[in-house]
Amino acid sequence: MVIFVHGGPGVSEIPYVTKYQDLLEKNFTVVRYDQRASGKSYHFGEDYSNLSTDLLVKDLLALTDYISNRFSQQKVILAGHSFGTYIGIQAAQQAPEKYEAYIGIGQMANTLDSELHGLNFTIDQAKLSGNTTDVEYLQGLTEKVQSGAMLTPRHYVRKYGGAARRIDANADMANGLLFGPEYNLLDRIRYNRGVSYVQEILIGQAFKKPLPTIITKLDLPVYFIMGQYDYMTSMKSAKTYFDQIDADKKEFITYDQSAHYPQFEEKEKFSKWMVDSFAPTE
Repeated sequence: MVIFVHGGPGVSEIPYVTKYQDLLEKNFTVVRYDQRASGKSYHFGEDYSNLSTDLLVKDLLALTDYISNRFSQQKVILAGHSFGTYIGIQAAQQAPEKYEAYIGIGQMANTLDSELHGLNFTIDQAKLSGNTTDVEYLQGLTEKVQSGAMLTPRHYVRKYGGAARRIDANADMANGLLFGPEYNLLDRIRYNRGVSYVQEILIGQAFKKPLPTIITKLDLPVYFIMGQYDYMTSMKSAKTYFDQIDADKKEFITYDQSAHYPQFEEKEKFSKWMVDSFAPTE
């Protein structure tokens, strides 16, 4: 049993499951959920003024209890992706007895450092491609990114290969929203409303409380899975954070063909690793 915590913030990963989760489902019961105010969990007219990362952690712990009771599981595997790692690792730290292991995919660390790595990457790639317009624009953002006033623009991270190398993540998301069985027209509206609402609130909280300043010890097995070309959440920042973590068992795993979505870009490798690491043997 594995619970996946989506990123964004506000970016449901349910639209990806039909295309990328098939191998995993052969050996695991997989739980996907839309966080409060995200995707199918955005409700029109509801008051989200108290939305916070702390509240999302509490929601995850409550969901874990529900799933464990519903399926008679003493422990479940917890996997976070991107911003979901900010929520997931806090849940793992608060209640390690609930989880067999914590898996951070595209693990967040020091957000400011990661953003600067992403900016420098896009500038370097723009220089290599000879795109002086992009170079000048991105260099002009340096002060804002350094101060935490903005993120490195995701459009440019994607353009220069720091988001996905082997898949078209945006097209897959769009196809899943339009044609996947889990989302209808109203859900698509919920999704768009949720993304626009939650991102500024929650990203700001992550800037104010970087994970290395709040969690450095975990009482359960810890795995970081990072794409070598990930500049949405940089591998360098994740490795620095990983080295600071005190855990009896921990492993840093690099996928050398992937960027920010190693669980999708190399789904066969990821599924095999999950089976080898966690699936019961007869």
